[in-house]
Amino acid sequence: MTRSLLLLAAALPVALAQPALAANDNDAVMKALASKSGCFTCHHIEPGSKGPNGMAPIGPDWQDVADKYRGNPDALDALTHTVMTGSNPYASHWKGRVSGLAMPPNAVAVSEADARRLVQWILSMPPKQ
Repeated sequence: MTRSLLLLAAALPVALAQPALAANDNDAVMKALASKSGCFTCHHIEPGSKGPNGMAPIGPDWQDVADKYRGNPDALDALTHTVMTGSNPYASHWKGRVSGLAMPPNAVAVSEADARRLVQWILSMPPKQ
């Protein structure tokens, strides 16, 4: 019994650290996917990053996207659709906050499954502090 408790006590810190390790690994995988797909051409992860010539970024930073859509049950489907098909420049809710007018369709740059994974990762970002 004592040996079992010692083994459990030794394994507990490792087991507790696994979710954090998995999240960090997932961040690296998602950043690599976003880079490979060309997402960082227009987007940044954190607020405050500047786009070309010191202007506002072309597209919204993903922290703002996560905050804007937090709690919206339709966000994953809607944003995945936007990534794949693009957005309407006349209906942009980011107007005045970014220098771009619309998101181009990205079906040639990323598969729908990968776009969905990226959007899910973006939406899971914790709130700004």
